[in-house]
Amino acid sequence: MQHRFGLQLAVFLFTSFILVMVQLKVQNPMLLLERLVKGGGWFEIILIAGYGALVAGKMQEPAKVQAWRKYTWFAFSIFFFTQLGLGLIGAEKFLMTGELHLPVPMMILAGPVYRGHISVMTILFLSTVLLSGPAWCSHICYFGAIDGMAAGGRTTRAPFHNKWALKSTVFLLVVAAAIALRWMDVPVLTATLIAGGFGIVGLFLILIVSRREGRMVHCTAYCPIGTIVNIARFVNPFRMRIDRTTCTDCMACKRSCKYDALNREDIAAGKPGMTCTLCGDCVASCHAGSIQYRFFRLSPKTARNLYLFITVSLHASTMALARI
Repeated sequence: MQHRFGLQLAVFLFTSFILVMVQLKVQNPMLLLERLVKGGGWFEIILIAGYGALVAGKMQEPAKVQAWRKYTWFAFSIFFFTQLGLGLIGAEKFLMTGELHLPVPMMILAGPVYRGHISVMTILFLSTVLLSGPAWCSHICYFGAIDGMAAGGRTTRAPFHNKWALKSTVFLLVVAAAIALRWMDVPVLTATLIAGGFGIVGLFLILIVSRREGRMVHCTAYCPIGTIVNIARFVNPFRMRIDRTTCTDCMACKRSCKYDALNREDIAAGKPGMTCTLCGDCVASCHAGSIQYRFFRLSPKTARNLYLFITVSLHASTMALARI
């Protein structure tokens, strides 16, 4: 109980620190309640930090991670798209810049390439990868939450062996298309329609293919942001390891992994595959306790608590900041 309270307090304080800095240092209010009511941002800081503390306490129990991550992640997506909807009907205060941008994760990559400058969402994305590795893809991405819900609970499908060829191809095509559109000086409306088509294909994959496969096909094989995360996550020292001396090869962890990262060859290698997001759903499924978080020389338990501290704090903070 004492360790849980310590984690909750740390998340509350760290989340509060992040949002207080935003409240004090950013001239144009970024906290929603501050935009609606003068001084409301301070109340929002307490609410969001308290929410983060609650989630951290619940997720400290491995058996509760999958359920809590599922619902808090989906709540993040609902919060994001509700603000978008309000912005669409004319309430500009619900938009980050007062201007509407396309809510497709691919735009975090293609948008800056096409425009020639980075956006707030790009900064948030890169900061998350730097601090918490691939947590963006399992706790923050507004499309990923929908993909996770569509994929359901467990999968018994065979490994998707061609996902890296598809991921790499999609990534290169998106970058090439953004460069070409900028070079040809294609109007913003036309570029937006093309990006919208990309997003519609992604929704099709989520609602049809991910649902059928029981795993997150959009996130693991299509989204170029997921590809960046899969590669760039190694700038962060958090790792997941499988203790081969205790692993019984029961494959229970595979059935709990929606990211297609725990196939037989991955388990034999003693670590999840490249598409692992360190979400932690597999930890409770391993009855031998073989799947463990690693962070330099810290014990697995301490490494996991540190990961939860950073990741849940970022999830809560980004919930207050991530708007179109």
